Amino acid sequence: MKQVNTAFAGYGSGGSIYNAPILSSIKGFNVTKILTSSPKNIKAAKKDFPQVKVVKEYSAIIEDPDIDLVVLVLPNHLHYTFAKLALEAKKNVMVEKPFTPHSREANNLIELAHQKKLVLSVNHNRRWDSDFQTVKKVVKNGLLGMVVEYEAHFDRFRNEVKPGWKEEKENPGSGILYDLGSHLIDQALNLFGNPKEVFADIRTQREGATVPDAFELLLFYPNLKVTLKAGMLVKDKGPTFQVFGTKGSFVKFGTDVQEEALKEGKRPIDTSEWGVEPKNIWGKLKTVQEENLIESERGNYTVIYQNLYNAITAGEALAVKPEQARDVIRIIEAAQQSQDERRVITFG
Repeated sequence: MKQVNTAFAGYGSGGSIYNAPILSSIKGFNVTKILTSSPKNIKAAKKDFPQVKVVKEYSAIIEDPDIDLVVLVLPNHLHYTFAKLALEAKKNVMVEKPFTPHSREANNLIELAHQKKLVLSVNHNRRWDSDFQTVKKVVKNGLLGMVVEYEAHFDRFRNEVKPGWKEEKENPGSGILYDLGSHLIDQALNLFGNPKEVFADIRTQREGATVPDAFELLLFYPNLKVTLKAGMLVKDKGPTFQVFGTKGSFVKFGTDVQEEALKEGKRPIDTSEWGVEPKNIWGKLKTVQEENLIESERGNYTVIYQNLYNAITAGEALAVKPEQARDVIRIIEAAQQSQDERRVITFG
């Protein structure tokens, strides 16, 4: 089996919790180097990959001719620079979401990857959340008829600002619209394609917060309204998804179980029950003819890394194309313009 020699640039929670356990559950990846300087992260790297070489300079990765793939799990404002250097060094690249702070940067990376004939993808793993996969099945199978309204939430309760670049530093790409919003936007675009218009209300609600921590984003299609919401002051959560159509509605509470499993140190390779939701959070379908629970589809983050391996070794089409991840950033830019100008923005 062909080995894809892999390096991680960064090994905070994005690397050790959300990427490494998934990548290491796929045969064929050989992690040889990890860029990090934090003693805590070095310890985690050595625990996860005992034979790995920890380096403190990015040049040790991009100048290594044996490295095939660089996985970027760095603060958002560093994504563009580090991805560009890796592509110029003829390395395939997986970027943790969001792709880049600005769509022009994403376009530059896409063009560079095409020129170098390299694989470039973005870890929009929540396309493979169990709840979203279930919503997608209900919609695609026509159980609701023509869908006229779709609402998705990514709510949390954290009334104090958490130390770190995501919530404290006003760097490009920081704030909840990039952090959680990119997931919701990617899911909506994956299901419905690009909208015709965008409207947004973006707020900073918590004391001491310096970047946005709540938003409501509306995407308008010819016969469909999409509402995407996220906030950090939602103590009592409502439905995660609500979808309404000409034949009925589908309502889903609860969230995919994979994130909590990863936080507990579990990996997909270690359990046959990975991604299986408990029955008490299955969604409810109500139509003119019936009312019943819909068993949740199985969540499976390994799809994205298995696809990445196949794309690098066998030319398989990417599940997450960089152009799709770029369009997520374009929506965020339109949302910020809408907030600034307090108007609906035409999206083309």
